[in-house]
Amino acid sequence: MEALFIYIAKSSGLVILFYCAYYFLLRKETFFNSNRWFLLTGLVTSLILPFLFYTKIVWIDPVPVSSTNYSQSFIPQTIQQELFEINWNYVIISTYCIGFFILIIKFAADFYSLNSVLKGKKIQQQADFKFIDVSENIAPFSYFDYIVYNSSMYTSAELENIIEHEKVHSDQNHTIDVLISRVFCLLFWFNPIIWLYKKAILQNLEFIADNEASKKISDKKAYQYTLLKITTHESCVAITNHFYQSLIKKRIVMLNKNQSKKRNYWKYYAILPALVAFVFLFQIKTIAQEKKEAQQISKNPTSVDVYKIKKSTTDQELKEFTEKLKRNHNVDVVISDIKRNTKNELTAIKVEIQKGTGEDQTIQIEGDEPIKSCGIVITTENGSKKINVVTDGGMDKPIVVGDNLIINGKSNSTKISTISTITPPVAPTPPTFPTGPMPQAPAPDMSKMPKPPVPPSNPKDKAAMSKFEKEMAEFEKKMESFEPDMSAYEKQVEEIMSKREALFEKEMEKYEVAMDKFNADMEKYTEEIEIKYGKDSKEYEVNMKQFERDMKQFEKNMKLHEKEMKEMEKESQKS
Repeated sequence: MEALFIYIAKSSGLVILFYCAYYFLLRKETFFNSNRWFLLTGLVTSLILPFLFYTKIVWIDPVPVSSTNYSQSFIPQTIQQELFEINWNYVIISTYCIGFFILIIKFAADFYSLNSVLKGKKIQQQADFKFIDVSENIAPFSYFDYIVYNSSMYTSAELENIIEHEKVHSDQNHTIDVLISRVFCLLFWFNPIIWLYKKAILQNLEFIADNEASKKISDKKAYQYTLLKITTHESCVAITNHFYQSLIKKRIVMLNKNQSKKRNYWKYYAILPALVAFVFLFQIKTIAQEKKEAQQISKNPTSVDVYKIKKSTTDQELKEFTEKLKRNHNVDVVISDIKRNTKNELTAIKVEIQKGTGEDQTIQIEGDEPIKSCGIVITTENGSKKINVVTDGGMDKPIVVGDNLIINGKSNSTKISTISTITPPVAPTPPTFPTGPMPQAPAPDMSKMPKPPVPPSNPKDKAAMSKFEKEMAEFEKKMESFEPDMSAYEKQVEEIMSKREALFEKEMEKYEVAMDKFNADMEKYTEEIEIKYGKDSKEYEVNMKQFERDMKQFEKNMKLHEKEMKEMEKESQKS
């Protein structure tokens, strides 16, 4: 779930990056076709780049860990009764899905509306275009190779201008751009910039069509009057290229604007440093590897051999049992006092053990019921061997009185170490994200973006249009003066956060190595508890309860760590 949120955040950030580059650098240029491909490249980049990572390997010194060859599959679990908590991940996903499905329904309704306009109409084929003359009062539009209009609403000259315009849309497949922008609005509907991005794509397509159509039309002024006439049509079909799609004033200004100089092409490359910075900040995965490719955990690894006797063990298996101990560990074992019931199950047995000149150890079980199990555990560590006798619960569970082992009420002379609680390993504490003061934002009058002026309702009102143009000039001037202060502020914030993230990543690398060691120690700890006490013993239960308390504390530390990370993210977003 977290990976999905991170992907959406990165993708949305790239959309914002490309839109800002277009808005501040390219929207006033007459490189309309280049702008088209720039905007489409921004959408594709925002979709693909978050999946691409550069892997950086950091070589670290080996961490000595003394443990047996335990697998890393041990995951301690504790069962807790938790109070009801709202899962905000599900709330966010549910909200997103609701918005997504609403827009899907709207998208399907638009297709249905388009189909109702085209269905059953007479089609006139000319070259690569299909012309449909409708009776409905709708604005002219094109959809792939279909060009739809109402000829009764225009003069022949106006209709010629409209058709030339729509031919450009159809010939250059502008419908694909429209559909792509709609799909991105479906996926990222929660991001307000994507709607502005879509508007920029549609307006630029109109600039392209106006520019190409005006080259084929001798009377440009008549073409502009045709634009003004189309503004009276309120009804239009979605997911198509409308003849009236963007603000008429902008289109007329672009029609009369001088061609941009070729040297201004440098603005397209201004996005590259920002993309490189994005990759270095967010798309680099750091992997810590030890300098020794095949590190030996210990020169003399610990090994444990268990020789178990069950109620179903045969005399032949007991013989092999003693031979293996002599052959593998030079341990002398004598088995005697064997008794079996009618089912040939062991009910009594005595096992005497001696290692070299060491002291004897004895397992002796007597009774009428079949034995559960008993055995010998030999631990080899740093070249030395340690022998322990073990039984599994029930009546045959060993009881320690001083240094003597008593089984079934009978004492023998076995000398063993006094049973003590094995200390579980301590979980490492996760690092905290560095905090500190942040630079002050620009002054209040600079922190609020100016509001764009509202165009007059009547474009023929010259006084109102003149006032609107002056307000537009002032608005653009304010936007240009606003940009340097915000850019400097953003750069300061990015530098501070970059340094803090670098420090935090180094601490996380150390923490991950410590966690690997902790997991290995936990595996060894659990194994030692089971071997020394048995799963059914009181000592095992005591140690496991202590372990559960330690794990609860570890979970509290992890929750605190997650809380600190969320606060850090909020602080970063606020900055």
